[in-house]
Amino acid sequence: MNTSKTQDERIAKMIFASVYPLYIKKLESKGRTIAELNQVIEWLTNYDAQALKTLIAEKATFETFFKRAQLNPHAKLITGVICGYRIEAIENPLTQQVRYLDKLVDELAKGKKMEKILRG
Repeated sequence: MNTSKTQDERIAKMIFASVYPLYIKKLESKGRTIAELNQVIEWLTNYDAQALKTLIAEKATFETFFKRAQLNPHAKLITGVICGYRIEAIENPLTQQVRYLDKLVDELAKGKKMEKILRG
């Protein structure tokens, strides 16, 4: 599935530090914790808490965030629809990676068990 070039560029330039608090707000309103969010992010990207703090302080874009990440080899198992797009059909690799993270956060917010979220 093709996303528009404009949309892909907008996602690439988004600052992770501006989205992270929105993830926290969403999850805390559903009774989940920052520690669980960080666990999901670490599974996907291999970033520990200190690396996350550094990226937030740097105001890293999603492009930088995922360029430095060591993506989990099981990330390809993340499938489904997010923001109206089927994740596995997104052709732009960066947009797909951002949608992986969005999907994991959604699953966490919906109360899915951590063992199911952390595929493989």
